[in-house]
Order: sequence, then C-alpha cells, then structure tokens
Amino acid sequence: MATLELSVSTHDDYPSEECALVGQGLGEFNDAAAPLHEVQAISCFARSPSGQVVGGAVGRRWGACCELQQLWVEPAHRRLGIGSTLIRAFEAHASRHGCNSFYLETFSFQAPSLYIGLGYKVEYERSVYPHGIVKYHMGKQVSSGASAA
Repeated sequence: MATLELSVSTHDDYPSEECALVGQGLGEFNDAAAPLHEVQAISCFARSPSGQVVGGAVGRRWGACCELQQLWVEPAHRRLGIGSTLIRAFEAHASRHGCNSFYLETFSFQAPSLYIGLGYKVEYERSVYPHGIVKYHMGKQVSSGASAA
C-alpha cells in the first residue's frame, strides 16, 4: 500500500473555499447514506401590530422528528410569554406534519427552565464549558396524533 504524503493546515477562521468543499463532500456522503433530502425547514414568528418580527422559532423536521434549532425574542418583549407561545406554535405546526419527537440544545444561560416547563426533559448535559456554563440536550415525546403544545 502506497503512503500518501499530506500537509495539514490549521486556521482560526473558516476559509470559504475549503469549507465549501468539506460541506459539499459531507453532503454527498450523507445523501448517499440517508434520505436527508427529506429534511424540511419549519419556523414560526411573532409580530407586533405593525408587522415587525419580535421573536421566532426556527428548526427542521424529518419524519416524526423535529429539532428546534433557534428561539429568539427581542429583549423588550421577553418575559411576556412570547417564547412559550412560539414553542407551542412551532410544535403544533410540526405535529400537523406528523412529528411527535421533539429535541433541542440549549445552554444554561439561555432558557432551560422554559423548555422544562413546556415538558422537555434533559436527556444529556455537558458540563465542560468555561465559566461554569452547561449545555443541555433536551427532548420531548408526544403521542402520535396528539398536539405537542
């Protein structure tokens, strides 16, 4: 077997050409192994009476699984129940598409108590981050045909 001589470069940023190549290669590998083309975006947004977005929930769904990837509420509108409303709407919309398994990741400085209050359970926690920060992987199962909200 011939030995391939390689040079390895390291970076403190994301060189666009190299990252695009890695992304394309990984995408091709993943597509050959699993039907990831079936993954669908899902989102919902809260708007002020003037139509301005003051919060949103963004994620993706695949089969019966749904991942909440981002939840944000404008600072002036926090602690008014908008986050809970967005999560319930996000879950209800995903449920209409057949999702009954929900999951997300959140840091300890974000909103783990919000998710716990909405029925999510900590499935895994990683306590290796600086400044005492913990990252939680949380999940929630609902009965098929039942509303997640």
